[in-house]
Amino acid sequence: MRYLMMSKPSDTAPDENLHVEMGKFIEELTAAGVLLATGGLEQGGIRLTSAGDEITVTDGPFTEAKEAVAGFALVEVRSKEEAIELGRRFLKIVGDGESVIQQVFGP
Repeated sequence: MRYLMMSKPSDTAPDENLHVEMGKFIEELTAAGVLLATGGLEQGGIRLTSAGDEITVTDGPFTEAKEAVAGFALVEVRSKEEAIELGRRFLKIVGDGESVIQQVFGP
């Protein structure tokens, strides 16, 4: 089962050990074959909106920046519970914040 794990930005300053601990976490998941992809996302982005035959393109940043996704990880695990546990471990490293986990369907 593949899951997309997305994190939203936090107002709190990151802990000084964040990069070291996150590096260890990523290394562990990569060695276990669980981590398929990871990355940070630009703050602005581009929004496409469709209404009938018209498609509107809007450049960010958008007013609700706290709702934007700041980073992602694509993981392959055996169960939803395993994905949730990885999400818990991630939040323990980064501190306060919010993550969203969604199952990915398809090949």
